[in-house]
Amino acid sequence: MEGELYRECLRNHAASLGSYATDGCGEFTLDATSPGGLLCAACGCHRNFHRKLVSSTPFAEGRQQQSAAAVESPESERSEGHKKRLRTKFTADQKEKMLAFAEKIRWKMQRKEEEDEIEKFCRGVGVSRQVFKVWMHNHKNSSSSSSSASTTLTQ
Repeated sequence: MEGELYRECLRNHAASLGSYATDGCGEFTLDATSPGGLLCAACGCHRNFHRKLVSSTPFAEGRQQQSAAAVESPESERSEGHKKRLRTKFTADQKEKMLAFAEKIRWKMQRKEEEDEIEKFCRGVGVSRQVFKVWMHNHKNSSSSSSSASTTLTQ
């Protein structure tokens, strides 16, 4: 059976003001008078606003083991189960080549007759087809509007 421990309150009380402020409540304290017992007696917030720690030891075994688990930082908890996706970095040369090629194929990769040419280009630049596809999707509006704006300025 897994034990649950609710630590500090993370509720942002200044969200409506566009800022960030917590109430300083250090640990969820059960309020016996609240319906269902889901409100904190210290701050009045719902239990879901408090950071949850899960330990494999039941509460009956003692709080010392749970306190040791609570010392872990939120970063270490996040890194155990989830890895942040690494962002692809492109060189200036790669960006120039991808921009020129994307304009050449009119920002579309669905053409069957150009499949081989797209694959050859991606190998030459050093990116996968999927990475190039995502790059094109992310840049088609900004690049086409900037190039059309520059042509209207030169005319």
